[in-house]
Amino acid sequence: LWVPGAGVSLGGCSASAATRSPQDHGDPGLSPRTGVVPFVALLLLQRRPVAGRALLVSGSGCPGHGLCRSNVQEQTRRQVAVLNATAQELFSLYLKCQGEPFSSESDKLCNPAGIFFPAFRVNRTSERKEVMVAMYKLFACLNASLGNITRDQEELNPMAKELLERLHNTTKTTRGLISNLTCLLCKNYNIFQVDVRYGDSSKGKSAFKKKQQGCQVLRKYVQVIGQAARVLLPHLSPS
Repeated sequence: LWVPGAGVSLGGCSASAATRSPQDHGDPGLSPRTGVVPFVALLLLQRRPVAGRALLVSGSGCPGHGLCRSNVQEQTRRQVAVLNATAQELFSLYLKCQGEPFSSESDKLCNPAGIFFPAFRVNRTSERKEVMVAMYKLFACLNASLGNITRDQEELNPMAKELLERLHNTTKTTRGLISNLTCLLCKNYNIFQVDVRYGDSSKGKSAFKKKQQGCQVLRKYVQVIGQAARVLLPHLSPS
């Protein structure tokens, strides 16, 4: 279940583009802060900041393994590598498109100290299952944040064609990665439910706060994706 995300070159913010608006990450079927999400819904966790505890369950809870492609492990490696290689470019383009004071005061305005991301305490020596669960939480959170940022930028910078295209492509790659991680967790460890806590949306905030939250999230993303790639890629190397 891989959704490829083609890259776009880093460029300006003035070309026009007609883009679709992602839906907000609210879900009336779950409580506003916590919930247990079944396997099928894992594939739909596209715009939720998520942190939580993966529940290991026994029995035949996972659907058929036909959901996994034969090269799912290699696809997952490529997706992580692509996200790692393009994170800094996405952040730089985002800053360029927000204008002042973000362009000149990014260290101050984009400090991600208060931005929520799931705790990432695994390393290369951690068990593979532990690494895969941590990665799922990280990229589900990232995908949720990307949905908020894309929605805000479609509102605030509708003419920023290259930024919006890069956000959409990064989201596509992240969704594909989440699908592959879901498949691997279910197939290899029979993990098909996740107890989640939802973070805050930027909806309803001022334009400045939306821009600031976006740059804080993307700065945090740049910081953690490199670590994630260093930890995960060895666990996905061919035996």
